[in-house]
Amino acid sequence: MTMPTRRIGSLEVSVVGLGCNNFGGRIDEARTKQVVDAAFDAGITFFDTADIYSGTRSEQLLGRALGHRRHHVVVATKFGMRIDDDHKGAKPAYVRRALEDSLRRLGTDHVDLYQLHAPDPETPIADTLAALDEQVRAGRVREIGCSNFSAEQLRQARQAVADGAARFVSVQNEYSILHRRPETDVLDECAAGHTAFIPYYPLARGLLTGKYHVGRPPPPGTRLAGAGVGQYERLASEANLRAVERLGELAARRRHTVVELAIAWLLCRPQLASVIAGATSPDQVRANTAASGWELSGEDLEAVDAVVHPEAVQI
Repeated sequence: MTMPTRRIGSLEVSVVGLGCNNFGGRIDEARTKQVVDAAFDAGITFFDTADIYSGTRSEQLLGRALGHRRHHVVVATKFGMRIDDDHKGAKPAYVRRALEDSLRRLGTDHVDLYQLHAPDPETPIADTLAALDEQVRAGRVREIGCSNFSAEQLRQARQAVADGAARFVSVQNEYSILHRRPETDVLDECAAGHTAFIPYYPLARGLLTGKYHVGRPPPPGTRLAGAGVGQYERLASEANLRAVERLGELAARRRHTVVELAIAWLLCRPQLASVIAGATSPDQVRANTAASGWELSGEDLEAVDAVVHPEAVQI
């Protein structure tokens, strides 16, 4: 199956990608292989992981599941969040060390998109960018990106790039129908800086799957079933769940699911490159990719805004 593609810098990626944060944690190696195989069958060419996911296990399992298919896909990973006291941050020496570790775990000689997972207040961004540029020039990284950056931090990074050096071609932040904060400034900064936006939690931590209902506990095995009671009650508030019910009704009138609506809605934003949705089964992969061909109309977008005003719900 083929899927529409968009660009992240020089990289061409499927408009729906696979988030690999479940690998080695919620699902084992055998199930990981099934999910990756299903992604290939569905036309996904963009796989996003991080060194911190499942205590570094995600990178290992992704690399093994890809096997000989590695060079047919775009692999993105991240560094910088604390693994332990010796593995964290964005100082130049650690950039090199973290990349070496990720390359070894992934079983590859290069990372297509290498992303700083979060700003490091202890390291000037110019120093981190210079270290990342070295890795691009060495051929071990094709493009660089960042994650959890504000609009101001993106501007600072853009201004800190030396002439001719590698720059952040993407930013990966939380964005969904129920979390629309990027619309206030980050998406505009992406447009100004020709930076691709990659949304994480596109299904609002699972709320937009339609699995959760008012007055009922979370179904066993779901993401929020493992959350604390307080976190579940905050995320799965009655207001949020009522909004999801109405979105589900809207999608059903268009003969789609609420998952398809959530992903197709994001893909209406021209700054978005790929919606990286996680999956724990082949069925979830197929559900996530079913929206890739649905283009929402202006009437559809107005209907979504009538349910969830841009500033009304922020999970």
